[in-house]
Amino acid sequence: MRRLLVPLVLLAVLASACSVKLGDQADSATTRGAESLSSPIPHSKEPVAAVVNRVLPATVNVTTDIFSADQFGNPQEGQGVGTGFIVRSDGVIVTNCHVVEGASKITVFSSDKDPAEYDARLIGADCLHDLAVLKIDETGLPTVALGNSGDLALGQRVVAIGYALALDGGPTVTTGIVSSLDRTIQAQDQGCETCPKKGNPPVPVRTYSDVIQTDAAINHGNSGGPLVDMQGRVVGINSAGDDQAENIGFAIAIDSAKDTIAKAEQSPLAPTAYLGVSTQPVTGDLALQQELSVDQGAYVSATTNDGPAAAAGIVEGDVIVAVDGRTVNSPDDLGSILDSIRPDTAVPVEVVSPSGEQRTIQVTLAERPLPVDIP
Repeated sequence: MRRLLVPLVLLAVLASACSVKLGDQADSATTRGAESLSSPIPHSKEPVAAVVNRVLPATVNVTTDIFSADQFGNPQEGQGVGTGFIVRSDGVIVTNCHVVEGASKITVFSSDKDPAEYDARLIGADCLHDLAVLKIDETGLPTVALGNSGDLALGQRVVAIGYALALDGGPTVTTGIVSSLDRTIQAQDQGCETCPKKGNPPVPVRTYSDVIQTDAAINHGNSGGPLVDMQGRVVGINSAGDDQAENIGFAIAIDSAKDTIAKAEQSPLAPTAYLGVSTQPVTGDLALQQELSVDQGAYVSATTNDGPAAAAGIVEGDVIVAVDGRTVNSPDDLGSILDSIRPDTAVPVEVVSPSGEQRTIQVTLAERPLPVDIP
């Protein structure tokens, strides 16, 4: 997917990625930096290689399945690829909000030659600053320390790591300097439903402040990856590169992200149940068009691939009329019922097919990767 960059006035095409229960409590990522750096990087003829050796094990690939509707309202599925980095050994990961927004499934892969694969969910976010915090169920993971972006100086060397262009063979490493500090940029984001619209035709636009500019190459897939100093400390979160200008990339300053990371660690968003369907109200026109035998319920317009509903046998055209013994008169009813049920719970789901056949299907609900109120 593509986003547009508006550095103050001029439009330019951006490259971006668009595309859990806490385990043992480790030290907070915001206070662990000194301990993580207790063994300084040794002097070497290849200082960048030493930095990469430290940071790469904590860099991960973030892949999303995105379930959305096209301009005509037809359901469609796609995939997004981005990057993240581990800040706590029990699986707390930082990435960009736009990497995961709209995801029906979030999968994290380690940077090992034979990557480990994990299901992830969102535990915190500040989408206004393009920040998301994920959780995977694993312990003993390598971590990267958070530095202080306020200490950066113009011309200081930095290293960017990320899954640029989703190329085979692992992440890409690029180097450069801090080209500018405290930029304010605007970026088009078609996935943002709450952003103000600008341009002609009008499109949703996010405004980012306190942004670091670097000449380290940042391409599609780099979004969410670490921008680190020569001590291997994260000073920024790679967010965008400019397709229309060379040697211009942008990263969210890490100091502006620390509060959100700490809040997500201390008070993570609770997991909610996930059925894996796209539904719409049963209206008179819909009932007539689809020859439905019911006049209320949640009409299934699509199911997500490999989701709980599809796996259990619920198909497009079914109307969900009850879940767990509770009546479903509308999609809102369905959402409220699911919010009250814990993931991994098996519940009876009553559906009516267009032919009028009513059947009860046992469905084991999954864990929703994104809370309903997060874009």
